Amino acid sequence: MERTQVGKLFDLAGKVAIITGSSRGIGKAIAEQMAAHGAKVVISSRKAGPCEEVAAEINARSPGHAIAVPANISSKDDLTRLVEETRKAFGKIDIVVCNAASNPFYGSQLDISDDAFRKILENNIIANNWLVQLTAPEMKERKDGAVIIVSSIGGLRGSTVIGAYCISKAADMQLARNLAQELGPHNIRVNCIAPGLVKTDFARALWDTPEGEKRASSGTPLRRLGDPDDIAGAAVFLASKAGSWMTGQTVVIDGGSTC
Repeated sequence: MERTQVGKLFDLAGKVAIITGSSRGIGKAIAEQMAAHGAKVVISSRKAGPCEEVAAEINARSPGHAIAVPANISSKDDLTRLVEETRKAFGKIDIVVCNAASNPFYGSQLDISDDAFRKILENNIIANNWLVQLTAPEMKERKDGAVIIVSSIGGLRGSTVIGAYCISKAADMQLARNLAQELGPHNIRVNCIAPGLVKTDFARALWDTPEGEKRASSGTPLRRLGDPDDIAGAAVFLASKAGSWMTGQTVVIDGGSTC
């Protein structure tokens, strides 16, 4: 295969992507890499300032490739506005990356409050379904689209500390399988990425000291924690022609810690 053909496998030129939780960490890296591969990207998280900063950084490298639309994933009205503003700016939506999530509780599953449990389930599962509901109709009309849900290896194993979060991430994997069955006949692919421990602010408490990082990485065959770009490449693959025959799957990227 010629090099130019290989390049086209990962080409996202002409595509429009919404990435939630993209003002930092994994979401930011995904937005940056998708823009680098030609996509127009929508930067979204709760606060406007950080979203605008990331969009400006991307536009400095790729003029006109990013806009900022702050939205709280716990609000269906906010997500509706996110979709509407994206269509107004770029005319369509080809790719949805459900990356934003929350984990307000650490401790025994027996001690979690109803409100905390409900918040985790609503933000990490229901909000993802909302965003797909809002964007799938136009993808069905075009017979093309890609949905990527950022799950976690926590969804593959139990935990005595972040049990509710793990439950929500396991549910995301099943959500992807269900949606893949429903949307596959319309050429819409739905997949999950399940990262291991990545050096982000979200997980900072687990790696923010040399001792903590050494302890956390010692169980991985590659002997290091992940960086956001380690996850972003998989998102580009799943959104591009390279991933055009893959749906309903969970791609585990964890340095080998679950092998």
